[in-house]
Amino acid sequence: QVQLVESGGGLVQAGGSLRLSCAASGRTFSRYAKGWFRQAPGKEREFVASVSGSGGSTYYADSVKGRFTISRDNAKNTVYLQMNSLKAEDTAVYYCAASSRHSGSNYYVPTLRGSYDYWGQGTQVTVSS
Repeated sequence: QVQLVESGGGLVQAGGSLRLSCAASGRTFSRYAKGWFRQAPGKEREFVASVSGSGGSTYYADSVKGRFTISRDNAKNTVYLQMNSLKAEDTAVYYCAASSRHSGSNYYVPTLRGSYDYWGQGTQVTVSS
């Protein structure tokens, strides 16, 4: 059984930083593309960032570009989201996800929810202004 478990969420003041982690357990899928999405109350779940299976490529939503960094440690089967210069509008539940398509690719960085097969349970990030 594949499991993705997020951690690192919490309450932070605007301008602060948080680092989210997503650890995978069960089936080995360290070479799958990984992504982070977020969902604010009353809004659709939206793409934040993704990283290719090899870690060679990343892609970001315009709203977080320059502030957030996605990275991965395949040896630990973990993906991270470093969030700096946080704003009140970053408040949301953050979800990590994994895509089994194009496993190990250096270029595949999916942005659509439908491209992902596995999802974590989410972690709350609250930014106070």
